[in-house]
Amino acid sequence: MSASPPSRMAWDSPCSRDSLRPKIRSASSGTGGSPRGATTHTLEELRRLLCTRTQPVRHVDEVWPNLYVGDLYIARDKVQLSQMGISHVVDATAGRFHIDTGPRFYKDLSVDYYGVEAKDNPNFDLSIYFYPVAQYIKAALSSPRGKVLVHCAMGISRSATLVLAFLMICENMSLADAIQTVRSHRGICPNSGFLKQLWELDLQLGRGKGRGAEAC
Repeated sequence: MSASPPSRMAWDSPCSRDSLRPKIRSASSGTGGSPRGATTHTLEELRRLLCTRTQPVRHVDEVWPNLYVGDLYIARDKVQLSQMGISHVVDATAGRFHIDTGPRFYKDLSVDYYGVEAKDNPNFDLSIYFYPVAQYIKAALSSPRGKVLVHCAMGISRSATLVLAFLMICENMSLADAIQTVRSHRGICPNSGFLKQLWELDLQLGRGKGRGAEAC
């Protein structure tokens, strides 16, 4: 028997969430966004960029063409997922952090499932999943009728971090541009440890040490 979902305030980060339906493009499109290798923002500047405005809560938002960030409720709503045409699910609450989904749960939807055993804890190393998940998302979006849901419990920390990493690795965005792109459609707030890991990825890619879009 499935346990009742925990209180929303117990999950992820406390920042507010946006509900804007996207006119989806990079927030820097046409505005001379930060080129890779430009001056990297400090962690404090990035925190301020993340937590700047309040919007009503939504269970799911499209943050990039055919790429959605959502919470545990949308992850378990098979009717809605079917209506949305979701073909791939990245679950950042897999394993012992699970919310009672998995490959069998989605079998009747013909959804491809990718589980990430991540804990929403600043000390958890989510960076080991950055490249594998980015490559999975890119391949899924490149497939016919590919639509990807990346979710965790509230859709603001673990799942958001993985989507930001995808935009940095496969779409060649700086972290600041990736944040602005996603924040224009959904309120997100990766925990402090995840933000630092993204910041380190930004430094790595900016120095040319990461493979960037070549990895996708």
